[in-house]
Amino acid sequence: MPSFKSIAAASTATVSLALGGCAALPGGGNIPSASEPITQSEAQMGAQAHPELLAEFGGAMTGSQAQYVEQVGKTIAVQSGLGNARDSFTVSLVNSPVNNAFAIPGGYVYTTRQLVSLMNNEAELAGVLGHEVAHVALRHSQRRQAAAQRNSLLGAGAAILSGILLGGNPLGQQIGQAALQGSQMLTLKFSRSQELEADTMGIQYLQKAGYDPRAMATVLASLAAQNALDARLQGRDNASLPEWASTHPDPASRVQAAASQAQGMTGVTNRDTFLTRIDGLTYGDDPSQGIVEGRQFIHPELRLAFTAPQGFYMVNSTSAVSVNGQSGKAQFSLAPYNGNLQTYVNSVFAGLSQQQQIRPGNIQTTTVNGLPAAYGTARVNNGNGQVDVTVFAYEFARDRAYHFLAITPAGGASTFNSMFSSVRRVSASEAANVVPRVLDVVTVQRGDTVSSLARRMAYSSAQEERFRVLNGLASGEGVTAGQKVKIVVRGS
Repeated sequence: MPSFKSIAAASTATVSLALGGCAALPGGGNIPSASEPITQSEAQMGAQAHPELLAEFGGAMTGSQAQYVEQVGKTIAVQSGLGNARDSFTVSLVNSPVNNAFAIPGGYVYTTRQLVSLMNNEAELAGVLGHEVAHVALRHSQRRQAAAQRNSLLGAGAAILSGILLGGNPLGQQIGQAALQGSQMLTLKFSRSQELEADTMGIQYLQKAGYDPRAMATVLASLAAQNALDARLQGRDNASLPEWASTHPDPASRVQAAASQAQGMTGVTNRDTFLTRIDGLTYGDDPSQGIVEGRQFIHPELRLAFTAPQGFYMVNSTSAVSVNGQSGKAQFSLAPYNGNLQTYVNSVFAGLSQQQQIRPGNIQTTTVNGLPAAYGTARVNNGNGQVDVTVFAYEFARDRAYHFLAITPAGGASTFNSMFSSVRRVSASEAANVVPRVLDVVTVQRGDTVSSLARRMAYSSAQEERFRVLNGLASGEGVTAGQKVKIVVRGS
């Protein structure tokens, strides 16, 4: 399915991501204990939310890799006592390029293919899924709030609109919520103590299932290392994930606690089996959802491309592309289109605030690389200053248009002019040359080194850093002949 599809309003279930947690049950009443099996109301909630969550995260994957993840997930989930049989759980590998895992009431457990790619053995996979199941078993959401609460965070989302540029004021929150209806992520923050509690419970599940409980610490360490690498590559000044991808405490802060709890414990890791089973898994963006290559976004199915300004980085999701930088934030997506671009731009502005009308001074029409286009800018006073909100829309067909929603400090709307003017159609031949990256599991041969293997990575920068993080190798740590390792190569 192409990216930027129109997504229906997500369910009232609240989901936590990236080792984050579970959903709250609606209404009040007694909160079940961790030892109580799945209730009927939890099962009903999960069944209702499941298809919507799959759509939000690129859909459920099929084939041998998905079957393997399902097998491991059910093995660890039954340790929770939530269900008495493996059939009590639904475990899905979803087609998302973001490091995420989550679970919701009713026995529904999910992990993204990207997070699976970061793991290095079966015990780590079981540990991640066990952590998520633990949030559900411990009913953490119910203990934080009696009723489910929607909190959408994505790209140019609440963190950008209300936190960074709009000062967290009510107007900014309205803009963020309105702009991000149907966003990829429905999140709920858990406290540090709840995250540590879920880690502890997950370690217990690992031990009961016969896995090495130390895997919880090693997978958290890999996630922390990936966060830090992403920050360096994207030019961010911190190593925590942006709000679009993480609402849990920094995994780096939990590594030592998990390692201490598992000290002296042993069990199987099934490293070689795991690596063999995930061989060929898509890594990074799926071309069917568009691909970020440096500062360029290209979507071969929708036949469009654009380039972010120098110093900005992009994050792709199933419903939008966010563009992030110090001097502004933007989001590229679509909305219903009736053939009139001016009406389209006005409708985007109209949806930004429920309490205050936000209108551009005027809407201008133009042509960008042969595409009919229209744009307008509105200045918003947030009490602490002013910001400019720009909507720039493009017609790709009589019934299809896309737009940027950009937020900058007042007077800074021109920050994105180069990006606005870079939107273009993609030729059939250019689209055909867009291929995915995939994992290639190889056996280290005599004479191979980290450096020689890293040169085979399908990236033009930071090859050795990427290789080390991907394989959980510390700085200075080498490889040995006969060892299986992962490299990322161009697919077909």
